[in-house]
Amino acid sequence: MEERRLGVWEKYLTLWVALCIGAGTALGRVFPQISDTLARLEVAHISIPIAICLFAMIYPIMVQISFEEIRKAVLSPKPIALTLFANWVVKPFTMALFAWFFLSIVFGHFLTPGQIQDYRAGLILLGVAPCTAMVLVWSYLARGNMGHTLVMTAINSLTMVILYVPLAMFLLGISGIRVPWETIALSVAIYIVTPLIAGYLTRRQVIKRKGMEWFRTRLVPPLSKLSIIALLVTLIVLFTFQGYLIIELPAIIGMISIGILVNILVVFGVTYIVGKMMHLSYEDAAPAAIIAGSNHFEVAIAVATTLFGVTSGAALATVVGVLTEVPFMLILVQLCKATKGFFGGQSLEVRRKASGDGKSQAP
Repeated sequence: MEERRLGVWEKYLTLWVALCIGAGTALGRVFPQISDTLARLEVAHISIPIAICLFAMIYPIMVQISFEEIRKAVLSPKPIALTLFANWVVKPFTMALFAWFFLSIVFGHFLTPGQIQDYRAGLILLGVAPCTAMVLVWSYLARGNMGHTLVMTAINSLTMVILYVPLAMFLLGISGIRVPWETIALSVAIYIVTPLIAGYLTRRQVIKRKGMEWFRTRLVPPLSKLSIIALLVTLIVLFTFQGYLIIELPAIIGMISIGILVNILVVFGVTYIVGKMMHLSYEDAAPAAIIAGSNHFEVAIAVATTLFGVTSGAALATVVGVLTEVPFMLILVQLCKATKGFFGGQSLEVRRKASGDGKSQAP
C-alpha cells in the first residue's frame, strides 16, 4: 500500500478523541432522551446507529485494499498462526487471571462478593470475544498490512462461532450459554462482508474508468478523512449511550478498566515480541499484536445481557470494554509507530528502499 501521511485529523487524533468523548458524555447527560431513542434502534443486540458509523469508518479502508494483498496474507501462515495463538490460547486465560487478581485481590476490600463475581464474569466474556472489525482502523493508522488484518478479522469472527461457547463455559464454570449466533452473523455481514464488497466494487470501477493515479490522488485522500470522521462520530454516539457511567460510577469503572488495560498491554506486548522473534516484518507484526489486544465487545455485551441481564455487573463490565477500547487501542497504535525501528531491516518499507524501489506502491 502507498505510504500513509498523517493529516490534521490523524496527527491530532488524540485531541479529537478527547473532545468527542467529552461531547458524547455531555450530550447523554443533558439530553438523556437522545440515548433512550438511539438505544431502541437495534437488531440482534447490534445498534443500528453504531453499525452505520462503523460501516462509514471501515468502507474507506476496504477501498484501499487490493486483493493481491489479501492473497499474500492467506499464503503467509506465520502471522495467521501467531494471531490465532494469541487470541485463543493466550488472551482468554490472561483475562481471567487479571480479572481475578485485580477484582478479588487488589480491589477485593472495596467490592462485595456478588460484585466481584459479576464483574469477573463480564471480563471473561470480553476476553473470550476476540477482535472487532475496528482493528481495521487501528491497523491502518499504524501502517500495518491491511490484507493480513482483513483476513485475520474474518478468521477470528468465524472461529468465534466454534470456540466461544466451550471457552466461556470452561472459564466461567457454567453451562447453558446461549451464543448469539444472529449477532455474530450480523456483525460479520455489517462490519466485514458488506464494506469489503462495496470497497472492492468501488476500487475496481474507479480504477477502470479513471485510472490508478486518479484513484490514489483524488479518491483516497477524502475517503481517509471520512474514515477518521466516522470514528469520531462513533465515539460521540458510544459515549452518548454509556458516557454517564464515567460520572456516576468512576471508581467502579476504574477498577474494571485496570484489568482490561493490563491484559491488553500484556497480550499486545507478548504478540509483538514473538512477532519479532518469528522474523515477521513490522507490517505483519503490528496488526497481529493489535488484533490480539482488541475485543469483540458487541458479542460480549450480547452474551452478558442474555446470561446475566441488562442491569447486571457482568453487562456493566462489558460496557466498560466499549468505553476503554478506543483510547487503549489508540495508545497501542502510537506505541507501534514509535517502536517501528525495533524491527530494523525486517520492515517492508526498509526492504523496498534497500532494493532501490523508493516509489510508493499502489494501494
